[in-house]
Amino acid sequence: MEKEVIVRNATKKDSNILLGFIEQKAEFDRSMKGFDGEISTTVEKIEQTLFGDHPFAHALLLEQDSEVLGFALFHYRYSSFSGEPSIWLDDLLVVGEQRSKGYGRELMQALKSQAELSSASHISWTASPHNKKAHTFYQKLGADVERMDGQRPYFRWTMSG
Repeated sequence: MEKEVIVRNATKKDSNILLGFIEQKAEFDRSMKGFDGEISTTVEKIEQTLFGDHPFAHALLLEQDSEVLGFALFHYRYSSFSGEPSIWLDDLLVVGEQRSKGYGRELMQALKSQAELSSASHISWTASPHNKKAHTFYQKLGADVERMDGQRPYFRWTMSG
């Protein structure tokens, strides 16, 4: 029997989990030549900036059988020209051995629901030029390459409505 997968909003209690995912994402990005620095965030910074009085970003966690297998970290943007909000997806990660099982799609669909609830016009993000598997995944979702910065694609997933 398939275990139920849920995607939920992260809470302050999840700050340690989020830090672990951010560290894993940094390692993954290094392997894709998309990041070569060191992370400097801490549990305390995450608690303050994501769950304090003025949250600057939000996170979704994907769980199966109470085990967190993936996350999406995002924030809202606003265009004065269109008068519409949009979402910038900063991080998306499914733990290594759990990739290619549909969990990334579950996270992206949950993010799409967030975008639709907030009347966001679209979700945007970028990906390493070396992560061709992700490029294919994003295009299968319905995202388009909005622009290129050298070899780096910038994706845009337009919301209907």
